[in-house]
Amino acid sequence: MNQRLQQAAESGSINDLYALIDENPCILENIDAMPFVNTPLHIAASCGEIAFAVEMLNLKPSFAKKLNTNGCSPLHLAVEKDQQELVTWLLRIDPSLAGVKGREGITLFHLLVLRANVDLVVLTGWIQRMSQKNARSIEYSVLNKKDLTVNTPLHRAAY
Repeated sequence: MNQRLQQAAESGSINDLYALIDENPCILENIDAMPFVNTPLHIAASCGEIAFAVEMLNLKPSFAKKLNTNGCSPLHLAVEKDQQELVTWLLRIDPSLAGVKGREGITLFHLLVLRANVDLVVLTGWIQRMSQKNARSIEYSVLNKKDLTVNTPLHRAAY
């Protein structure tokens, strides 16, 4: 990735992002063409740069579900770096991100349980709000999603 783009994502500079896009309108397309890559959204998620992450999500929604070379999505990285507010923002914008499978089939909820992160586990409130609309669909697509060891987040919590 372009060093200046990486620095813009780390610092959360939306102005620098658009200056780079002005210089090279295909800069984000070139990144998106790669199957596994640390995108600017990955970097912003790791650094907790909410405004930059939201802007990037608006420009390139596909970055949110892209895995880096370690098998992590931006949401996985935000959880690993304890960026709780950013996790909440990303899920508000796109609730389907909770079901993105990373390395070894680990979803957001698997990761939260593995980390025993009680503060982020309050995302169950999000599930309750969503379940009013599509309870069975949400249950199967998020809570009952299994990792490669055939464990659901609830299995992991019990262990």
